[in-house]
Amino acid sequence: MTTPLRVSSTYEQLQPLGGTWERRNGMPALVALPGEADNTRLGLADLSFLTRFGVKGPGAAAWLATQGVSVSDRPNTWVALPGGGLVARLGMTEFLVEDSLESQIAPRLQLASRQPPERVYPVLRQDLAIGLYGEAVNELLLETCNINFQALNLTEYPVVLTTMVGVGVTVLPGERAGLPYYRLWCDSTFGSYFWQTLSDIARELGGGVVGSDFILQRTREV
Repeated sequence: MTTPLRVSSTYEQLQPLGGTWERRNGMPALVALPGEADNTRLGLADLSFLTRFGVKGPGAAAWLATQGVSVSDRPNTWVALPGGGLVARLGMTEFLVEDSLESQIAPRLQLASRQPPERVYPVLRQDLAIGLYGEAVNELLLETCNINFQALNLTEYPVVLTTMVGVGVTVLPGERAGLPYYRLWCDSTFGSYFWQTLSDIARELGGGVVGSDFILQRTREV
């Protein structure tokens, strides 16, 4: 019996675009599109293929420490992980761990959590994960969300839980090479609608969909 193909909630929308596709972490991923190299205005990429792990509970932070994962001591902030991944603290007792292409921390945590200790509860993370990069990122955010992200202090590594176009999202704001670089996660149940809405607005702002490598190669160095 063959294993069913794991696909992003944007797969049917991205497939007609053509471009270059690769299998990453068992998921088809659009990695490049023709003509994207000149897009510094606004690039929107699906990064759902990156591996993730969620955990919550009063004992979650201590358990992560036993697994060699250091977390922020402040709610709604994040820290970088070795190899380029990240761990976001959502409130006080819930955590989102996401790997880079070079790290595999989330699968190890998933395996270790099969028999969790008391007060530690694994959380299934089947997110649509999006990367936004370019000059017009903040313009898109102003059209879709009531949070003033430009007022945030990026040196404090903030994480924002809010809604965009009616969808609950986790937002990690940042900057790379002098341009805004934001990461978004939402429930994949709303993924198709959320992606279509953002991609339509991105085109109106002079940007559009790009392959994942467009985002990852420009943000890897920081």
